[in-house]
Amino acid sequence: MIINKHRGEIAANLGGKERCLCLTLGALAHLEASFGATDLTSLTERFSNGRLSAGDLLSIIHAGLLGGGHDFSREDVAEMQVEGGVAGYARIVSELLTLTFGYADEG
Repeated sequence: MIINKHRGEIAANLGGKERCLCLTLGALAHLEASFGATDLTSLTERFSNGRLSAGDLLSIIHAGLLGGGHDFSREDVAEMQVEGGVAGYARIVSELLTLTFGYADEG
């Protein structure tokens, strides 16, 4: 996985191809609507509890791909395979959320 902090994006292998993911403002608005969140604070609280479902991972990866300029449907993303299985999906989401919201120490 490649992280470009200056551009706010990561590159991850999804479905056998390297793809750019970015949680742009539009992608975050998409997530707010998907999760029924009223604002970014409630969205952040949902993500920071450490308990994300498979559907949550799917929604976040889908939004990241949309923000990265890809035009995949949610169903397309659901069919994409990732090395490492569930742990691979979780790693992509973790890196994307950390980059977007700064959960981890920037060091």
